Amino acid sequence: MKHSKLTQSVHAGSHGDPTFKGVVTPLYPSSAYDYEGQAILYPRYYNTPNMKAASVKVAALEHGEAGLMFSSGMSAILTGLLTFLKAGDHVIFQSDLYGGTYYSVTTELPRLGITYSMVDATDPQNFAKAIKPETKIIYIETPSNPTLKITDIKAVASIAKAKGILTMIDNTFASPVNQNPIDLGIDMVAHSGTKYIGGHSDLGCGFLVTTNALMEKIHSKAINWGGSSDANTAWLVERSLKTIVLRVRQQNANALALARFLKSDARIGNVFYPGLEDHPNHAIAKVQMPGGFGGMLSFEVKGDALAFTNKLKLIKRALSLGGVESTICSPLKTSHSKMSAAERAAIGVADNLLRFSVGIEETEDLMADIKQAL
Repeated sequence: MKHSKLTQSVHAGSHGDPTFKGVVTPLYPSSAYDYEGQAILYPRYYNTPNMKAASVKVAALEHGEAGLMFSSGMSAILTGLLTFLKAGDHVIFQSDLYGGTYYSVTTELPRLGITYSMVDATDPQNFAKAIKPETKIIYIETPSNPTLKITDIKAVASIAKAKGILTMIDNTFASPVNQNPIDLGIDMVAHSGTKYIGGHSDLGCGFLVTTNALMEKIHSKAINWGGSSDANTAWLVERSLKTIVLRVRQQNANALALARFLKSDARIGNVFYPGLEDHPNHAIAKVQMPGGFGGMLSFEVKGDALAFTNKLKLIKRALSLGGVESTICSPLKTSHSKMSAAERAAIGVADNLLRFSVGIEETEDLMADIKQAL
């Protein structure tokens, strides 16, 4: 029987306690297991009970065949890429990547003899134009971090499939509640589980979701590279995922209301949120994000952004995103600090841009905090 996403978030992968019949999956902290009569269980093999439970749940929410839990989102992304790349290969990335991904690929891939191109993802044909005979992967991120640009997932996947090229997406900003790229033709979906999957700003992990065939190859490399997580984090992730649909629905509603609120204030410049009707790719977002437009938005303050964040009382100035509490940060000083001023300008990251991760608080309370800070 096919269940709804809300039901899957509670039950997929959560088999409870087989010994005492409890409804909650126990925490299995053991790093040593009997090897006779069963598959060899070992934390570095990504197959201990708690890691498997969390991976099954994320895979179910992403409509994928197989999932794998990593120690971080970057571990998941690089493992996914390097499993299928070797010296002489070429990758196409969209130009407005998360700063950590941008820094990793621009520093690590050339060292390994792998070339890459960066293209403007707002027009899918830019990917088609950048394809070379040695292109092996197209990598996208939508909505993008931090300017919430939208890439047409289905169009990019179709271009890649016609050429036999693998596709990979960072789906962190959208979360598996709002967007399922596998349904649109993407081969591999990556997440920083630290964000919406964990949802409480208290753990770090990453996930990859794909087909059984591709996961078999990824898993063998992942074992060699040792980017596995631990039982306690996996147990917390499984627990947190049971409320992801409820959390994200509230964050979606809050973010849309706050985007409209910010848009109406003369002291605010550009507001970036795909749920706004005047967003250049609102129509595409509406189709490929059926669950909602997400809890992330960004905006430019007309004036001193630091002075504004200093005056916020309820909304916390902090790195990371996706938690139940609302947080705000300056990409200039955090996620995109390793990019040059010219590189930031090229993707629309202004110095006065603030990235707003909207939590589950009462909408009016968040509005009041912004008003008093302005």
